[in-house]
Amino acid sequence: MSLDQLMAWIPPGSPDLELARQIQPDRLPQHVAIIMDGNGRWAGKRHLPRVEGHRAGIQSVREVLETSARLGLKVLTLYAFSVENWKRPAAEVGTLMMLLKRYLRSELATLLENNIRFHVIGRPEGLAPDIRAELDDAACQTSGNSGLLFNIALNYGGRAEIVDAVRTAMTSGLAPADLDEESFARFLYTGGQPDPDLLIRTSGEMRVSNFLLWQIAYAEIYVTDTLWPDFRRRDLLEAIVAYQKRDRRYGGIAPPVAAGVK
Repeated sequence: MSLDQLMAWIPPGSPDLELARQIQPDRLPQHVAIIMDGNGRWAGKRHLPRVEGHRAGIQSVREVLETSARLGLKVLTLYAFSVENWKRPAAEVGTLMMLLKRYLRSELATLLENNIRFHVIGRPEGLAPDIRAELDDAACQTSGNSGLLFNIALNYGGRAEIVDAVRTAMTSGLAPADLDEESFARFLYTGGQPDPDLLIRTSGEMRVSNFLLWQIAYAEIYVTDTLWPDFRRRDLLEAIVAYQKRDRRYGGIAPPVAAGVK
């Protein structure tokens, strides 16, 4: 898909069209990762149970995913459930898993229609068998798609990922002397994928919460006060416009300014 297809999808007269026009197609981030935060606070502000925030957040997932596919991004990774989230009340965890199953069943047709490939990163073996079955089915049915790669991070932790990668590397037969950053990255859950160019965090929190610790070494970080259930196409486009205004140096220095140019 392309920027033209995104603009054709946006309703005429929408303010999102002006944002879309500001995007430079040749400077799109290849990989956008999002820490979806603020569901509980969203519900609390409305005097609703926390689980209602999770329900509301599904619409945000739907809109961000379809926008990313139409925009032409290569990879989108959403942080859905961390290894630490098991500490939450059992009723809340149960509702989250039920919502995940419903999402996969209701959105599979959309994934196929938009040429989106579904992939799980994390430790799925720690999830219930019925959840794993739904995940495997979605991954299998979309495996032939060639458009956006949609990673969903489930039972995920950045430190756990590095530990798992070390274990895999140790049993791979690769000699320690041959192990470098490039070869090690192949053992991560995201092996073979580009690292995130842009990391978005909703709800205004200034932390990375054990998410993609290896991969975000040089990611541009964009924090918005918007709570996840309120995050929509416009918010994603604003983040990408802001990203494209930054000078990515990767530890180097900025190029010299030409004489007379300020």
